[in-house]
Amino acid sequence: MENGKKKLAIIASKGTLDWAYPPFILATAAASMDWDVGIFFTFYGLPLLKKDFHAKVSPGSNPAMPMKMPFGGEGFRNINWPMPNLIMNNVPGFENLATTLMKKTFKDKGVASIEELREMSVDMDVRLIGCQMTMDVFGFKKDDFIEEAEIGGAATFLEFAADANVSLFI
Repeated sequence: MENGKKKLAIIASKGTLDWAYPPFILATAAASMDWDVGIFFTFYGLPLLKKDFHAKVSPGSNPAMPMKMPFGGEGFRNINWPMPNLIMNNVPGFENLATTLMKKTFKDKGVASIEELREMSVDMDVRLIGCQMTMDVFGFKKDDFIEEAEIGGAATFLEFAADANVSLFI
């Protein structure tokens, strides 16, 4: 706490729609409380910094996903979605359907989109640090990412996180 503010350090390692929300929600909440916040985007979380990204829900990789969730808003409330993972993993187009329904549900509930949360993070001076090693491994270029993304290695993030009050791995 060199400036007297609390500090939050987050590692975002997943890039699906459902996993993209926690780092941005926590970052904007902490920033609104006047905390210094930094997010290190690594591995599959790195594409969340791309100018053009299309995060999708991956129901098959999240066995706890509640298929009884009222996807789609009011018109779908009474639909029971009890589907085993075997079906979710093997039905063509299910990922796209789940993504569309989740986005609609979030919008209907007034939840900001990932793009809006990322923009809020930028406006609130959250440090968005893209992992240089992951860029190299996956063949990304600095131009692939939003202008506000800072590119750095693990040492860059560790220097930020060294005196954080809260550190999270998401």
